[in-house]
Amino acid sequence: MSSSAPPAGRPVFTGLGVLSAFGAGLAPLAAATATAGAGFAEVTRFDVARRGTRRAALLADPPPLADAVLGAVTDACAQSELPSGAPLLLALHSDLRTRGVAEEVSRGAAALGLAGVTRVYTGACVAAATAVADAAAMVGSGRHPRVLVAAGHLVEPGVFAAFDAGRALARDGELRPFSTGRSGTLLGDAAVAVVVEAADAAAGRGVRPLARLAGWGRSGDAHHVCRPRPDGAGVARAARSALARAGVAPSEVGYVNANGTGSPMSDLAEARALREVFGDALAGLPVSSSKSVHGHALEASALLELAVTIGALGSGQLPVNAGWLGPDPEIGLNLVLAGPREDARPRYALSLNSAFGGANTALLVAAA
Repeated sequence: MSSSAPPAGRPVFTGLGVLSAFGAGLAPLAAATATAGAGFAEVTRFDVARRGTRRAALLADPPPLADAVLGAVTDACAQSELPSGAPLLLALHSDLRTRGVAEEVSRGAAALGLAGVTRVYTGACVAAATAVADAAAMVGSGRHPRVLVAAGHLVEPGVFAAFDAGRALARDGELRPFSTGRSGTLLGDAAVAVVVEAADAAAGRGVRPLARLAGWGRSGDAHHVCRPRPDGAGVARAARSALARAGVAPSEVGYVNANGTGSPMSDLAEARALREVFGDALAGLPVSSSKSVHGHALEASALLELAVTIGALGSGQLPVNAGWLGPDPEIGLNLVLAGPREDARPRYALSLNSAFGGANTALLVAAA
């Protein structure tokens, strides 16, 4: 069982900056996820006339990616009243522009008083969660009193075309996690930054945490280059690791923000993983995928979903699993299907992510 207060070196979140298809800040994003106000619309940023899917969750007038990330970093630093010198861990999509974007972000971060970008993560859809886990380890070991983690992804023609050609995108233009009739994911814009800080450092500065990172877990099942392991064993292992690190029993978890991409195979494997971890308690455990509202932001997804999860713990309004058509008899989850759904405020929430290649992450977030 967990204790009521984190030890001094345990990581807490003290600042958060968000840019999503709903605009700047956590409030509009949280309002959309709590009411199933999905942000998907016809793509006009580039030509999709020849694509099988033509919808995504996009900002109306996006800044360049480096500027979007720096905007989120600036907001997180301001909320945290962040002292100078913190290192920045950055998650980005890997392509020919990655180095240039990282260098721009590093220069901008240095101008804000940060130490600049010290590490870049390109590990697909678990990149940002991996960075958060590393930041927590850096803080917990005493190497740094605080670390800033940032991630960004803006939907662009090359990635959109690749996902469309691979038939990974929903053909009906709706992201329907865990639902009958689900046919794939939809992409979304995001730039997010979070300050991970040692609990005693935050207390010494008189800063009230937004939430705390109780535990984290990572696993690799290497089952297939893009298909999930059918039994969800890797996801289950990551979730169990997060719970064990925190000393939290499965029965104490009050909400799961699932990876839930809307893929027929991935959603089923994740449901099996949750059944393996939570057993009989799964029947009463609220589950949803906030991707159904804000889209899949690839390398930035885990940080965007962490922001949604932090918001849900603070407000008690659980994100709705949008796009629902009806139950898949093989899934069997207690999905959040009506909003805003205001449950008794959960003490712990689990945010899960999985990536091509069999990589899985779990972040266990505790209410402040």
